[in-house]
Amino acid sequence: MNFDTLFNYLFDDTWQTSVGLFGSELVLCATIVALLIIRLVDLDRWCPAYWVALIGTLVSFFLACQQFSDLKATRLDELPTLLFTGLLVYDQFTVFFRLFLLLFLILVIALTVVSEIVDREDGSDFYTLLLGSTIGMMLMVSTNNFLILFLGVEMTSVPSYVMVGFLKTRRLASEAALKYVVYGAGAAGVMLYGTSLLVGLLGTTDLSVMASQLHLLFEESDALGVRSEDPMLRTLALGALMVLVGLAFKLSLVPFHFWCPDAFEGASAEVAGFLSVASKAAAFALLVRFCLALVGNDPGVMADFNLRLGIGLGIVAAITTTFGNLAAYTQTNMKRLLAYSTIAHAGYMLMAVAAMMVILNAPAPTERIAFDQTEQGARCLEGLLYYLAVYLFMNLAAFAIVALIRNGIGSEEIEDYAGLGWQAPILGIPMLFCMFSLIGLPPFGGFFAKLMIFSSLMYAGAVHWSMWLVLAVGGLNTVFSLFYYLRVLKAMFLTPRPQEARSFRIEFLPVGAYLVMISAPILLTGFFPWFPDRLSQTANYVASVLIRPF
Repeated sequence: MNFDTLFNYLFDDTWQTSVGLFGSELVLCATIVALLIIRLVDLDRWCPAYWVALIGTLVSFFLACQQFSDLKATRLDELPTLLFTGLLVYDQFTVFFRLFLLLFLILVIALTVVSEIVDREDGSDFYTLLLGSTIGMMLMVSTNNFLILFLGVEMTSVPSYVMVGFLKTRRLASEAALKYVVYGAGAAGVMLYGTSLLVGLLGTTDLSVMASQLHLLFEESDALGVRSEDPMLRTLALGALMVLVGLAFKLSLVPFHFWCPDAFEGASAEVAGFLSVASKAAAFALLVRFCLALVGNDPGVMADFNLRLGIGLGIVAAITTTFGNLAAYTQTNMKRLLAYSTIAHAGYMLMAVAAMMVILNAPAPTERIAFDQTEQGARCLEGLLYYLAVYLFMNLAAFAIVALIRNGIGSEEIEDYAGLGWQAPILGIPMLFCMFSLIGLPPFGGFFAKLMIFSSLMYAGAVHWSMWLVLAVGGLNTVFSLFYYLRVLKAMFLTPRPQEARSFRIEFLPVGAYLVMISAPILLTGFFPWFPDRLSQTANYVASVLIRPF
């Protein structure tokens, strides 16, 4: 291929195909440039930074909505579009998470305006970091290459380190940011070494050909009489494990959770809420893509390896959920309690990924395995997507209430919440919705989200008995979590407000209206049949496109 041919190919691929489908990310990039210009020429007084950030994000969101609508008109058997010579993949899964992240970004920007956490002087800097981290997450969910995998994770992480320590006058925030940076640097180094092992083994950085390359390597080694269990399999296992370490750090899975409670306590509640949802969603999307890249179009000789990987993920999920719930018992600070709650819920969601890997790599159908593997694998992913959608609202609402109470009484300790449920019912009722949904009680959305995860584990249990143990641990942890979540409601509704405590009132506009907007979906996704049905159908559609029949 001569230079002219190569140049024309790259030009056509970039301008005719990739740029248009990469529009949401480009709009956010343009918004960041606008924020920097506003900061540079000191236009903050006449044009508040939050308006620029909000308008740019809304444009990006509506563009993603149009892309998702266009994709619904395509056939399910059509192959996804590759962008920028195969570095990124454009499909329904990518656009679904674009919508998820952009909707969440809009709500977080609105929260920072309502809570007034960002002043005019630092507004441009804060929203630049917020949008920059979101662009990294959008790269994570669409990655099709090991280079973009690492780049997306780092683009997400570096702005997050700064946002954790953004409250410059708080010593606790600076300490939390330093811990976050140190742990993050270690996890990034491990993940980078793991990607180098996998790339060296496969001879390519392309995730989409990962499974076929592994099949070819194992078939060649068997033909040459070399035991595939020897160095090649060990290198694969070590490389995959190191990549999973980097993702486990982003997901705050045990034992890579150490940064989470300190970072959440030191950061503002608004930043902690952003990290608890957005980074989890992007990391789970990347984890799903990585796991499905290992499975490929046919598990074949890799089925046993992938089955063991699924069982291992299930064990990690059970340990993470148990640790998060047990550690939350002793917390007196609300943000630390929600941090351990985030760890526990990451474990619940990881159970769906574990069930998916076990089901997709099940042996040939038997009397015990009489279901369609592709269909049930898609059901596992559907449960994960549904869980994330509900988790967005219930976790953001909880952190928003913490931020508003902090503004009102200057404390984030649970004991200082005494009587606030009756004194400020516009805060108490949404907090009740959040806590009941986080527990998983009907008729709230969290109940149906957990039910879908546990249903996936039941099918996976027919493949391997260990999944029944994971299911039992998940059910028991749901009961355990009841006690520390209810402790918050006990303080707000059953403990009388001390007479010397500062009085607290919330105006309906704009604070109350915002809380109603983000807490209503918690009830809608569980109580009204139409809403969860539509969300479930959309999640199943996205999952079915990603998991194709073998």
